[in-house]
Amino acid sequence: MKPETILLAAKVWQNILAEAQATAHAEPVMESYLKSTIMDHGNLGSALSFHLSQKLAIASLPAMMLRNIMDDAFKDPTIVEQAARDIQATVDRDSACTLYSSPFLYFKGFLSLQAYRVAHQLWNQGRTSLALLLQHRISMTFAVDIHPGAKIGSGLMIDHATGLVIGETAVVENSVSIMQSVTLGGTGKEAGDRHPKIRKGVLIGPGAKILGNIEVGEGAMVAAASVVLKDVHAHDIVAGVPAKRVGQVDFDQPSKIMDHYFKLD
Repeated sequence: MKPETILLAAKVWQNILAEAQATAHAEPVMESYLKSTIMDHGNLGSALSFHLSQKLAIASLPAMMLRNIMDDAFKDPTIVEQAARDIQATVDRDSACTLYSSPFLYFKGFLSLQAYRVAHQLWNQGRTSLALLLQHRISMTFAVDIHPGAKIGSGLMIDHATGLVIGETAVVENSVSIMQSVTLGGTGKEAGDRHPKIRKGVLIGPGAKILGNIEVGEGAMVAAASVVLKDVHAHDIVAGVPAKRVGQVDFDQPSKIMDHYFKLD
């Protein structure tokens, strides 16, 4: 792992730990919750494993069974690195997020994405039934349905998250921001490679539907409630039903600016 990656994961974890300690002091009623979810753990991976296991458990899928699965996944430093980058992205981009501990504890966009990463690892290991079971629990718990076969990068911010659907052959590259009720879906009953490819730095507005094996180019922006059925060129803004080009962004990665307003060409 690169030294800067280790430093980021350590920095994010130390911020989470310090915030938990400060909150426990200010709100003693929360001390036992913060102790079990954060302060009893030595690193981000261990804490995520415990927290997600508790969130996703049901009687027929107990927390201890899930914890064993999660522990195996979060031993992979790449998954921990991705989680740290997702937290940093959320802190940087979400105006409602002022603490590193907030995504970890409360934001289902972040939590569902990390649980997907575990399911994705299982899928790649050929443990497809277990991966699909975990997908089901993620969907039921967080109202977010990400197929474990999808390929998703890091540095993502998934805001609010409710109603998000990402299909099996979708690709989402690094530094993408996605709002609630977004669908990256197919167009019918076709098989094979049938879902969208979202390139680096894209901003997808709330309620947008991007359908089919099409590409949304690097640094593009999809306006709220748009239905995208054709490729979108890099740095273009598309809007409407069906979506059409309405302008061009004037910065490299709109996902990091989070400005959903635009002027028509």
